[in-house]
Amino acid sequence: MLSDKIKLTAKDILEKDFKTAMRGYKPEDVDQFLDLIIKDYEVFHQEIEDLKQENLKLKKHAEESTKRPNQPAPSATPGTTNFDILKRLSNLEKHVFGNKLFD
Repeated sequence: MLSDKIKLTAKDILEKDFKTAMRGYKPEDVDQFLDLIIKDYEVFHQEIEDLKQENLKLKKHAEESTKRPNQPAPSATPGTTNFDILKRLSNLEKHVFGNKLFD
């Protein structure tokens, strides 16, 4: 699981305290950078939670759809061929567009 692999939380980063040294970093710069990291962690955590919820919904939907009997797709009238369909379509185009298509 992903949460088992994550070593730091936003709270861990927030509470991290760095020791200062003579030629160390400016604490303000470190704090600003850590604030950005904390915000990113919170966004990532929320995105992960949203995706988990969506995943559960999709799994539930998939299970429900497999439980329902398959309904056959509507088919053309028995005895109808592609030629018949094309002929009807051609007649419909003539009726709707007139002879403009054939000029």
